Amino acid sequence: MSRSALARTALPVEPAQPETTAFAADVIAGLTAMPKRLPPKYFYDSTGSELFERITALPEYYPTRCELGILHAHVKDIAALVPDGAALIEFGSGASTKTRILLKAAKLAAYVPVDISADFLQAQVDALKREFPEVAMLPVATDFGQPFTLPVAVQAMPRIGFFPGSTIGNLEPHEAASFLRQAGRILGPRSTFIVGVDLIKDEKVLHKAYNDKQGVTAQFNRNLLARINHELGAKFNLACFEHHAFYNRERNRIEMHLASLKRQRVTVCGERIEFRAGETIHTENSYKYSVESFRAIARGAGWAPVAVWTDRDHYFSVQVLTRTEAPDRKD
Repeated sequence: MSRSALARTALPVEPAQPETTAFAADVIAGLTAMPKRLPPKYFYDSTGSELFERITALPEYYPTRCELGILHAHVKDIAALVPDGAALIEFGSGASTKTRILLKAAKLAAYVPVDISADFLQAQVDALKREFPEVAMLPVATDFGQPFTLPVAVQAMPRIGFFPGSTIGNLEPHEAASFLRQAGRILGPRSTFIVGVDLIKDEKVLHKAYNDKQGVTAQFNRNLLARINHELGAKFNLACFEHHAFYNRERNRIEMHLASLKRQRVTVCGERIEFRAGETIHTENSYKYSVESFRAIARGAGWAPVAVWTDRDHYFSVQVLTRTEAPDRKD
């Protein structure tokens, strides 16, 4: 396929299947566990994705502001690492706000946004195609944390992985290592990976970022219960759950929970779930790293550090990795 023909390509987004079945199974497993938990990947239905975009614009929420500043300041350096005609594969693309910086600076042939929210992904692809008609848009609607196959059209291209935000911090450190190994298998040998990594900092800054005055983060957290109501027919009373976010010093992570304000019972997919007053559902972790501690995880997962940039306050980092030639490891 010629490059001009490829650029006209904009595949429709096909929702991952069977989405509802997997969602139900994970919800039941999490709510019947001790302690209760829910996977943070399920935050991102259409409403959750829109709420998260609101969070990124909040004055207290530093990660997006800091990362955008880093990308703007160093975009020429980053573009110099991207071969002409490469494919950019973004894990968890969301609104693709940061991707636009790379699309403008590098001579990319294709963009592969990978996101679990098919409706939200389609809207972003439609907008990007109008902005960047010379770049083929090849979306993949799936859970980027699971193995997936790249579109055939990009498999012969140089591949650049992009994982902005602080999403890697949502994973336990051993899970982050597994994800990096899996991303290496998807991207292939001699590929490059650009990763956003949130850094350890003053606890007051962290508290404000996850407990904003407008309550958008609380709304985002409770929307997970609204999604369970809508998609699985449950009847959670959202007013009976309170958003809690705090810093766990021992593990260098923010924890988000939904706390039950009273003793209550909720039926989900025929399963009766009992809540004690004060009992919580653990919905998310957000690990904070030093530059070197993240590099150590990357090295162990088959990636060699190439470059790192931070903002002036050292709140956030953008780290560039390259795939090593070591034999692949299975998890």
